[in-house]
Amino acid sequence: MGLNSGKLDRRVQFLRTELFDDGFGNVQGPFEPFGSPVCAARRDVADAEKFAAGTIQATLDTRFTVRSSPFTRSINPADRLTSEGLEFNIIGIKQIEGRNSFLEISCKALVT
Repeated sequence: MGLNSGKLDRRVQFLRTELFDDGFGNVQGPFEPFGSPVCAARRDVADAEKFAAGTIQATLDTRFTVRSSPFTRSINPADRLTSEGLEFNIIGIKQIEGRNSFLEISCKALVT
């Protein structure tokens, strides 16, 4: 299946929030851009896969592939990403295509 840089045909922006103490515990601030935009490949999960997983929802499940770097390896499921006007919650991150070559980021966006 070999992935190459030519398939990274879109840009994604990662978002991160900071926690601050309001005197009663941690409170989450707004999500702000984190780092520079990164080249990515996008693959929406087919409806058949959604049905097989037992989920029928108004959501868009997507997998983004990015080149592995110290920055992208610092991304975690508490972060979010934006692409083409949609904001995605990060569900999971895994290494693919050999050691430290690419990361696959599984995401979910609400479709309105």
